[in-house]
Amino acid sequence: MRRSRTTNTLVIVSDYTKGLYHDKWIGGVLHYTGMGKSGDQDIHWAQNATLAESDYNGVDVHLFEVIDAGEYIYCGRIELVSKPYTDVQPGEDGNNRKVWMFPIRPVPDNDVKKPQMFVFKDMDDYENRGKNVDAEYTK
Repeated sequence: MRRSRTTNTLVIVSDYTKGLYHDKWIGGVLHYTGMGKSGDQDIHWAQNATLAESDYNGVDVHLFEVIDAGEYIYCGRIELVSKPYTDVQPGEDGNNRKVWMFPIRPVPDNDVKKPQMFVFKDMDDYENRGKNVDAEYTK
């Protein structure tokens, strides 16, 4: 995540090629992992706070996705669709940690290219077939 105070924007990148953050599209909503590579993430720290407050802080948030290494796809401006929640994911050191997940979607909703193995119909679909999707993608 990178913020510009000059343009009052926040750019977030969902990069499926690195395997550290486990972002998923579920029911048309991207569940985006917050900032912080190791240890528990803090929703009040840096750009996690900016994204969490984006409903009322006046910052425009823009999403890019990386499906193929080095290729950034602009997905447009996004908005939070519900409150951030916590999940458990491994950090860069391999240890499990608490991460913040931000449910977001493009504004207006558009038909952006999405990596199909990371797209799930709903939470049940994710629970049934999403367990090892990150490991499968890195192969």
